[in-house]
Amino acid sequence: MDYQSAVDFISKKTDLKPTLGFILGSGLGAFADEIEDKVVIAFADIPGFKRPHVDGHSGELVIGKIGKTNVAVLKGRIHFYEGHSTSEVVFPIRVLKKLGVEILVVTNSSGGLKKTAKPGDFMIITDHINLTGQNPLVGKNQSEFGPRFPDMTEAYDKKLSKILESVLKKLKIRHYKGIYCGVLGPCYETPAEVRHLQQIGGGAVGMSTVLEVIAAKHAQMKVVGLSCVTNPGAGILNKPLNHEEVTLAAQKAQKNFIKTLIHFSKNI
Repeated sequence: MDYQSAVDFISKKTDLKPTLGFILGSGLGAFADEIEDKVVIAFADIPGFKRPHVDGHSGELVIGKIGKTNVAVLKGRIHFYEGHSTSEVVFPIRVLKKLGVEILVVTNSSGGLKKTAKPGDFMIITDHINLTGQNPLVGKNQSEFGPRFPDMTEAYDKKLSKILESVLKKLKIRHYKGIYCGVLGPCYETPAEVRHLQQIGGGAVGMSTVLEVIAAKHAQMKVVGLSCVTNPGAGILNKPLNHEEVTLAAQKAQKNFIKTLIHFSKNI
């Protein structure tokens, strides 16, 4: 993959060198509007980037500032289930690393697996279970980023997660800590699958994030994760699921989401 062409293209658009990166999940893109002195670049214009085809993912890279910190924000993401390769899914993460990003905040919209979780709650991701059957590190190791066998003992940085937790407590925003179960999609889970995920310790389930985190950790980046619970998992309530409701629930939670990420950015 030609990461340098993407880096060169982006570098011609802005002189800012981002150190903090964000990936914004379904319906959570409004955070990017809060970035100051920003430059907005469409994914479709960046060499090697693929354009998302899922509602709630606009597909833009936003580079600018939050306070004194230079940031890069991926407004939306692509997913493996859209027909992309794992290398294409994590391509933007590796480009962020080459641009200078050392801390990555991954966010997503998810189904809550705790019976007490309500739409609009947030889950600090303490760990994940990769149930996609995929791994972006398969194939020849890209040693420019990291070792053949990267350690995943602390996939989600404990110190950064504590800062995120303190921000949520200070803002009095409902939240809990838990394990994110990453599944392939694009269909929602069956009630039996949800019960299984609960039994293996899952706190939330979604169709993204795990491949990106693996690539980020391989590239020696520190990661912190935040899920926005948009719906209960299938079968928890006697109600069918649909993507439009998920996106709308995420949009309703955006005010708290934006406040959280801004305060977090200013406290690291």
